[in-house]
Amino acid sequence: MSYGQSMTGELEHEMANTRRVLERVPYEKADWKPHVKSGTLKWLAGHCAIMPGWGANVLTSDELNVHGVGSAIPDFATKEDMIAHFEAELAKYRGALMEASDDYILKPWTLRDNEQVIFTMSRIAVLRGMVMNHMIHHRAELIVYLRLLDVPVPGLYGASADEK
Repeated sequence: MSYGQSMTGELEHEMANTRRVLERVPYEKADWKPHVKSGTLKWLAGHCAIMPGWGANVLTSDELNVHGVGSAIPDFATKEDMIAHFEAELAKYRGALMEASDDYILKPWTLRDNEQVIFTMSRIAVLRGMVMNHMIHHRAELIVYLRLLDVPVPGLYGASADEK
C-alpha cells in the first residue's frame, strides 16, 4: 500500500465530517461573525470548502507563491454552490492522492511569498499539517459559530450534545 493510499481512510472520514458541518451552515446568516476581528460565517465556511483544493495543489505542483493571492475564496452565492465546490475539489484531491507515488509524495513542496520561503516540507507533511490539520482547526471554529447561532451541531466522533 502506498503512502497516498494509506491516507485515504482518514481523508474520507474527515472530509465526510467537514461536509456534515458545511451542510448545517445557515447561509441566510452568511455575514454574521462573533467578533469584529473574526471572519464572517460565509468566509469561514468557504475557507473550509476550498481546502481540499489545497491538497490537489500540493500533489500537482512543486510550490505555491501566495504573493498577491489575497483571500482566494470564491463568493459562493448559495450553500449548495459552496458544497458543490467542496465536492469537486475533493474529487481532484482524491484522484491526485491515489496517483501519487511514494517517491513523489516524499519530495519537498514549498510555500513562498515571492522570494521569501515560508516553509519547505515533504508533500506528505504538508498534506497532514497545512491541509488536513488546518481544515480540522477551521472546521472546529465553524462548529463554534454554529453553536453560537444555536444551530444543532453534528456529531463527528460520536454523538454531539444536540444528538443525545
